[in-house]
Amino acid sequence: MLEADGVKTVTGHTVWSATVIDKMLSNEKYIGDALLQKTYTVDFLNKKRVQNNGIVPQYYVENSHEPIIPRDLYMQVQEEMVQRANLHSGEKRKKRVYSSKYALSSIVYCPKCGEIYRRIAWNNRGKSSIVWRCCTRLEHGPKGCDAPTIQESDLQAAVVEAINLALGNRDSIISTLQKNVETVIRQEDETSSESIDAKLVELQKELLKLANSKKDYNGIADEIYRLRELKQNALVECAEREGLKQRIKEMQNFLASQPTEVMGYDELLVRRLIEKVTVYEERFEEEFKSGAKVDVER
Repeated sequence: MLEADGVKTVTGHTVWSATVIDKMLSNEKYIGDALLQKTYTVDFLNKKRVQNNGIVPQYYVENSHEPIIPRDLYMQVQEEMVQRANLHSGEKRKKRVYSSKYALSSIVYCPKCGEIYRRIAWNNRGKSSIVWRCCTRLEHGPKGCDAPTIQESDLQAAVVEAINLALGNRDSIISTLQKNVETVIRQEDETSSESIDAKLVELQKELLKLANSKKDYNGIADEIYRLRELKQNALVECAEREGLKQRIKEMQNFLASQPTEVMGYDELLVRRLIEKVTVYEERFEEEFKSGAKVDVER
C-alpha cells in the first residue's frame, strides 16, 4: 500500500522491505523513549560504528522527548509481533511460520493433536479442489492424526453461519460482551503501574544522591531494574486489556450496525471478527476476537 501510494522510506527509497517496517514498528522513539548506544564507535579515526550486541552497556531512557504514538497502541503492536513470531502448535509445541495470506491461515486448529490446519490444493481421483488439512496428517499421514480433511467451501460456509448465529443472538451476546468489558476495567484497577512509577521516581532520586556522594548504589540499581521489569509486565498486560476492549467494541459495533444476515464469505470481515476455529468430527467451534464462542454443526 505504501509503495502503491508512492510513499518513500526515510532514506528516500521507493521499495518498502519487511525489515524497514519491522524497525519502524519496534522503534521506541515514537513513544517518547530512547535506547542509547544501539551502535558504538570501533574506529575513532574513520568514525566507523557497528551494531551493539552487548559489547558496551545500553541505557533505556523513558519519556526523553514528546511521543507521537500512544504507548498502549505501541504495546499492542509489540504483543501482536511476539504472538506472530512465536506461533507454536501441537503436543510438542512445534514452531510454525505465521501466514497472513488468507484470513483463516494459522487460526484453524485440530483438537486431536493441537496442530493448525493448512490450506492445500488437493487432487483426489483426478478431481482438483482446495482443502484444509491438519499439519500432522500432512506430514505423517493418517497414522499421525486422523483429523478430517475439510473442503474450503465448507469451512468458509461454517464461518459465515457462525457470524449469522451471532447476529441472530445479538442481544444475548451484547449483554455478555458488556460484562466482559466490566471485568477488564476491574482488572485495570488491580494492576495499575502508577504505584510502580512513584516508587521508581523515589529510587532514581536516591540513586543520584548515592552516585554523587560516591557511595555504593548497586542494591538500589538492582531494585530499579526489578521494578522496571514489573512495569514492563504491567504495560504488556495493559496492552492486552486494551486490545481486548478494542475487539469487544468492534464486535459490539458490528452487531449493532449489521441489520441483515451476511450473505457470503468475506475475508476482511473474518479478519476483523474471527480469532480461532476448531474442527471437530461433528461440529466447528468458532471463537470471536471478542471472546464469544459459537458452535456450528458440520
